[in-house]
Amino acid sequence: MPIAIANNKNMRDRITGSKALMRALQAEGVKTIFGYPGGAIMPVYDALFDYTRGEKKCFDHILVRHEQGATHAAEGYARVSGEVGVALVTSGPGATNTLTGVADAMMDSTPIVVIAGQVAIGTLGTDAFQEVDLVGVAQPICKWAYQIRHAEDVAWAVSRAFYIARSGRPGPVVLDFPRNAQVEEVDWEPKKVDFIRSYVAYPKLKEESVREAAELINNAKRPLALVGQGVELGNAQEELKTFLEKADIPAGRTMLGLSALASDHPLNVGMLGMHGNYAVNLKEQECDVLIAIGMRFSDRVTGNTKTYAKQAKVIHLDIDKSEIDKNIKTDVAVVADCKESLPAITALLKKADHHEWRESFRELDQKECDKVIEPAIHPKQGPLLMGEVVNAVAEQAPRGTVLVTDVGQNQLFATRYFRYPEKRSICTSGGLGTMGYGMPAAIGATFATDRTVCCFMGDGGFQMCIEELGTIMEQKSPVKMILLNNHYLGNVRQWQDMFWLKRKSFTKMMNPNYELIARGYGISYEAVSERKDLVAAIRRMLTTDGPYILECIILEEDNVLPMTPPGMNVNDMMLEI
Repeated sequence: MPIAIANNKNMRDRITGSKALMRALQAEGVKTIFGYPGGAIMPVYDALFDYTRGEKKCFDHILVRHEQGATHAAEGYARVSGEVGVALVTSGPGATNTLTGVADAMMDSTPIVVIAGQVAIGTLGTDAFQEVDLVGVAQPICKWAYQIRHAEDVAWAVSRAFYIARSGRPGPVVLDFPRNAQVEEVDWEPKKVDFIRSYVAYPKLKEESVREAAELINNAKRPLALVGQGVELGNAQEELKTFLEKADIPAGRTMLGLSALASDHPLNVGMLGMHGNYAVNLKEQECDVLIAIGMRFSDRVTGNTKTYAKQAKVIHLDIDKSEIDKNIKTDVAVVADCKESLPAITALLKKADHHEWRESFRELDQKECDKVIEPAIHPKQGPLLMGEVVNAVAEQAPRGTVLVTDVGQNQLFATRYFRYPEKRSICTSGGLGTMGYGMPAAIGATFATDRTVCCFMGDGGFQMCIEELGTIMEQKSPVKMILLNNHYLGNVRQWQDMFWLKRKSFTKMMNPNYELIARGYGISYEAVSERKDLVAAIRRMLTTDGPYILECIILEEDNVLPMTPPGMNVNDMMLEI
C-alpha cells in the first residue's frame, strides 16, 4: 500500500522540463519575466501561459519588442529592486540579440539570468534552423553559461544559475535550453544550490588586512574615499555612512555609485571621473590615503594610471580579488563583502576631525560652480542647455525619483545634475556604454518600484531602442522620457571638435517627427524649445499619469564640462574648451 501511494504521488509530480522551469523560477522568487517567444522556446511559453493568469498566476510576463530590450529591462529591474532580473528568449538570433545586454550586465555587475531556447540536442552541430552555439559565444561575457540537456537537470541548473548571478560580485548567467529538455518528462524534485566547491562567493575577511587599513586611516591627514557601486550591491549604504562619519572622510562617488551616498550628505564631495566634479578629481592627487570601496579603478576614473595618486597609500576594499592590483597598485587589500569589511574597519577607527582638509575642497568647488555649473544650469540667454533641463527636472521630481539614462552627453549631464537622496536611484550603462540601454532599462525599473522613473535620452540613443515604445504602450509603463534633442551624436561630435580638428564625420542626425511617433503609440507628448516654457512643461510631464515624452530642443553644440582629456592626468581636468 505505501508503495502504491508513492507511485501515485510520482505520477502526479511527473511534469515536462518546461513546467519544471516554471516551478524552479517560482522557487527562486521570480515575479517578473521580460521576454520574446519563438519556435525553440515555444514549449516553455506554453507552460508559462498557465502561470501568468488565473489561480495559478505567479509571474508577470512583459512582452518586449526586441530581445536586447529584454536584457536591458531585466538589468533595470535588477538595479532598482536588488533582485535577479530574468529574460526569456528563443534560439539563434533571439539568443544572440541578448548578448549586448549580457556583456553590459557583466561589466556593471548586474545580476540577470537569460534563458534561451535551443534546438534539440540530437540536431546540435547540424546547422539546424536558428541554431547557434550560445554557451560558446556567451561564456567569455558572463559569470556562467550552461546548456540544460535533459529535463532532470532543470531544477539544479536554475538554482545554481540564480545562486551564481546574485552571490558574491553579481553578474549575468546564461542558460541554453534545448527543445528536447523542454518536452521531456521528469519527476519533479526541487533543488537548492547554495554552495559550489570551485566558487568562493564571499571571501573570508582577514583580520590583519582590517588592522592595516585602520592604522593607515587613523594616521591619515588627508584621507579620501572613492565609493563605487559595490556599496549598493552589498546593501552597505548605512555601513558606509557610519565609516565615513567616524573617520570624517570626504567621499567621491563613481557614476554607478552615485546613490550609495546621499547627494546632500556633508561628506559627499561629488562625482569621480572624466566628466566628474573638479575638486574631488584634483584632490585624488593630493590625498595621503586613498580608500577605494567597491569600485574597480576604471580608466574613466583614473586617467593616466602612471601618474594617478602616486603620493597616496591605497586601500582597496572589494569582494572580487581579481580587481586588486589590476589597474592601480594597492598597499592594503581588504577582500570581502563591504557589508562585512566596513564595520570591521570602523570598529578600529579613532574618531577624527579633518575639517581643514575638507575645507580645502571649497575653493575648487566654487571655481567649478562659477565657470561650469552656473552657466550650465542657469544660462541667461540662447537655446536650452542639457544641464538646465536636467536641473529643472531634478528640482521638481519627487524625492527618491529613479534616474535612468541612455549613453552619451545625456548620460553625463544627467548624472552630474540629478539628485540622489535615496539608495538604488540610478540605472545607467557604465562599463560597456551601451546606447539603446535607457528606454528598456526604464521599463524594467517601473516594474521594480513605485517611485517615479525619469529617463534621459539623446536623439541617437532614443532611436536605438525606439521599438520599446510598443512595450511602454502595452504595459502603460509610467516612464517619464526626457528627449534631449540636439540633432547630433553629441558626445562623438564633442570629441571631434576637441580632438579631430572639428571634422564632424557622420555625427549630424536627421531626426523623425517625434510627435507623430508618440501619437502612434498613444503616449503623451510635448516639445519645448523656449526657456520660459520649460518649468511648466516639466510639471505637466510629472503630473500626467502614465508614460510621457518631453522633447527638449537643445543647443546643437552644447559641451559637457569639466573634462579630463583621454589618457591625461586627472589633475589636467579642463573647465573650459
